[in-house]
Amino acid sequence: MGSKEASSGEKLIVRNRRAGFEYELGDRFEAGIVLIGSEVKMLRDGKADLSDAWCAIVKDEAFLHGMNIPEMPGAAFGHEAKRSRKLLLHTEEIERIRKAVEREGMTVAATRLYFKGGRAKVEIALAKGKKAADKRHAVKEREADREARAAMGRGRRGE
Repeated sequence: MGSKEASSGEKLIVRNRRAGFEYELGDRFEAGIVLIGSEVKMLRDGKADLSDAWCAIVKDEAFLHGMNIPEMPGAAFGHEAKRSRKLLLHTEEIERIRKAVEREGMTVAATRLYFKGGRAKVEIALAKGKKAADKRHAVKEREADREARAAMGRGRRGE
């Protein structure tokens, strides 16, 4: 766990690494999530998947779609794994998101899910889709960086 999470009292549950690969991420927002008990219990066990999660604005309310929280085995009052969940955002934030989606053709992707002060939070980001060439470039950059780090590591051991 990084120093940022430790110092701010955040406990990371899951990060959506695919979002950074598929989209160019812009402004980020922290939102609370309306959950039921069995969902919170599964999140505390670290079981969730954000890879297909996205946000939509419906009648001045934000909803998170596509997030998968597996059903809890043996729960008396279980939950649907991929149900839509309401996000808690300020009215101004919802309006900024709505304008970006309507005017600029952006989408809203969930980037990470975490506990902060005992409450489940999701970080959502305005996102613009990357072209296939951009994705190839990102992969090449990542591989070149990895090779450079490996070469530097080999150089240190040789001293």
